[in-house]
Amino acid sequence: MKLLDKYNRVNLIAAIIIMLITGGIYYLAISSILINEKDKALEVEEQEIFDYVKLNHKLPQVFESPDQQISFKQVPKNSITRQFINTTYYKKYNEPESGRGLISFIDMGHAYYKILIVESKVETEYLIQIIFGITIGVILLLLLALVITNRLILNRLWQPFYNILGELKLFHVSGTRNIPQLDSSVDEFNELHQEVSAMTTRVKQEYQNLKSFTENASHELLTPIAIINSKLDTLIQTENLSEGQSKLLTDLYGAVNRLTRLNQSMLLLVKVENRLLKDEHLVNLKALTEEMIIQFEEIFQSKNLNISYNLDEKQVYANRYLMEILLSNLLSNAIRHNYNGGEIRVTLTNECLMIENTGDEFPLKQDQIFTRFHKSSHSEGSGLGLTISKQICENFNLSLDYNFKQPYHQFSIGY
Repeated sequence: MKLLDKYNRVNLIAAIIIMLITGGIYYLAISSILINEKDKALEVEEQEIFDYVKLNHKLPQVFESPDQQISFKQVPKNSITRQFINTTYYKKYNEPESGRGLISFIDMGHAYYKILIVESKVETEYLIQIIFGITIGVILLLLLALVITNRLILNRLWQPFYNILGELKLFHVSGTRNIPQLDSSVDEFNELHQEVSAMTTRVKQEYQNLKSFTENASHELLTPIAIINSKLDTLIQTENLSEGQSKLLTDLYGAVNRLTRLNQSMLLLVKVENRLLKDEHLVNLKALTEEMIIQFEEIFQSKNLNISYNLDEKQVYANRYLMEILLSNLLSNAIRHNYNGGEIRVTLTNECLMIENTGDEFPLKQDQIFTRFHKSSHSEGSGLGLTISKQICENFNLSLDYNFKQPYHQFSIGY
């Protein structure tokens, strides 16, 4: 959920709760005020009765009007407590309405009377309903205005943040694009922009330094490795070597070969990451896959691997040399991590190219499988093969995914 939507939701919920509470309080306050006014009117009627009795020494006549009823009833002395009550007011034809009443008493010496004054509350309640309805309408109008205003204002207010976020999404450490200047009057966004610009500059500089170091180190290693290989070739061909010396030379020769492959892989990775191999055209993936399978035929046989494939016609726009390396890496990986007598399946469809192999019973770690120099303890590879494969796919907008479906380890290239 976007920050703006979350803020609007929280703000709207809080506003509704607050307005419901204040609306309830407002309703109770209005009701209390109007009831209090009604009670004052009843007290006026009570006082008029007292004045009439004081002046005429008798009770007034029982009075009844459409909005008011006054009645008297003789009761035992001191049996009445003066109080206001909510009662029912009966109009003509006994139609009940809610009413407000005052129970009082008057002592005329020879008799003690209960006074009941009742007034209809219909008009009061109608007035309360009108006031409450208007209040609710105003509240809803305010809520609507609040939502619209928040959306319009916050969208504009947060636009610099989204601009920075968009630039970060486009940022690539090996690219030439820089974070553009930000036009904002908000100090926090300007500070964020400065920090992001400084961070991207540092990252690019460190990346360039690392890339230069890798390139220079790999190039510098080429000559001594070639010399060592040449000397070892000469030394291996020397006669009269003991068995121990031959074994030491063989081990040394194997180590130098691994060093050579590592150096070549590092150089290739630098070229791929920097997109230095730009010769791109349509590549017939079916023909290339068949060609690579034929090249690996002897290795399949030497390890007694059962290779099966089902290839449809498919062409992709890419560099043929890099696609050869990609397929070679994946097939080598399927061979290296397979067991004697295992199985390899290659499937080419219009959606993906999938290479599956039997091997370990447990899946590989998804978060480490494509990282540099990550390899199993028994692997003799450089640990860069899958990293290079992943980078090649990214260069041509392809996807490279790993999945484990017992008993197969699946690497699929999506177009």
